[in-house]
Parts: sequence; C-alpha cells; structure tokens
Amino acid sequence: MNEAVLERIELKIAYLEKANTELSDVVYRQQQQLDGLEQRLALLASQLEEVKHRPREYTLEEERPPHY
Repeated sequence: MNEAVLERIELKIAYLEKANTELSDVVYRQQQQLDGLEQRLALLASQLEEVKHRPREYTLEEERPPHY
C-alpha cells in the first residue's frame, strides 16, 4: 500500500469515528428527553386519575333550581 491510499483510509476512519461519536451524542440526548417525557407523562396520568376520582364541585350557577 502506498502513502496516498493509507492516508485516505486513515481519513475515512477518522471521519467515521467522528460521525459515530456525534450520532452517539444525539442518541444520548434523545434518550434523556424521552426519559423526561416519560416522567412527565406518568405525573400527568396520576394527576388525571386523581381528578377522575375526585367528586365534582358545582357552582351556584350550575345548580338546578329546586322546582326542576
């Protein structure tokens, strides 16, 4: 193998290593975002369950008059 071929191979390897690192960083950030969204979703789901089981409070405007 001559110097030019070896240099091209080394450059390609360096490029691929850099691309691999960048993609790994992207995947890591996306996983962090997914974890955060899953936590928020679980919190919202628990809050929704609480609201579902809580008796509804009616305002005076919503009360039916006694003659109905």
